[in-house]
Amino acid sequence: MITKKISLLIISASYLFVSSCSSSNTTPNTLTEAEKSEGWELLFNGQDLNNWHLYNNPSFKGAWYVQDGAIKANPDEPGKRADLVSNNDYENYELQFEWKLAKEGNSGVFINVFEHDTLATAWMSGPEYQLLEDSHPDFDKPLKKAGTLYAFTPQKNLANTKLVGEWNRSRILQENGVIKFYLNGILTAEMDFKTPQWKEAITRSSFKDKPEFGLRTKGKIALQDWANGVSFRNIKIREI
Repeated sequence: MITKKISLLIISASYLFVSSCSSSNTTPNTLTEAEKSEGWELLFNGQDLNNWHLYNNPSFKGAWYVQDGAIKANPDEPGKRADLVSNNDYENYELQFEWKLAKEGNSGVFINVFEHDTLATAWMSGPEYQLLEDSHPDFDKPLKKAGTLYAFTPQKNLANTKLVGEWNRSRILQENGVIKFYLNGILTAEMDFKTPQWKEAITRSSFKDKPEFGLRTKGKIALQDWANGVSFRNIKIREI
């Protein structure tokens, strides 16, 4: 009987391992059949920037380029640096992406971004999922750690970033104005953008004199080019 039970456990464990391996997506910038059936779409195919454009400049990519299956920002082209935004608007969705930063790197992903010629950058309208490399001088500031809702909430749960050169995994879930941020599988931020508390938090922040900031629960997604080079890949979205 014991031998039989052990055999069944081994078979069950083997089944789970095979199922896990077959459902995981090991090829960057591709979707499994399961992901396609669940409604996932790639925002980056590993080859071009066709789903993206420069903020307020649809015909220009600036310092952004594609290399080795990743979207990168060239830190040596300051005159061309600006945020890269999605062509489409999104409201209720799950977004997943991988990212890495050079030493002391600083970047972010903005959501609910509004493009208008009176706004110079994406951060003037869109709240930010912060990306920060551990050796950056601001690393010890709670409101600037990776995975935070930048300038508003510290990490809800402690989440560590990978070593320089390794890919971090991030997830943003937004439904009916409620957002959840995840870093390497750990929930790091939550906020309801429809509440008076959010509006009050803006009035106490450095965004208080930006009249378009944080007003929307629908908009574009933007990648920030800020300091020392950033790379993105496996950017995929599923509308819910």
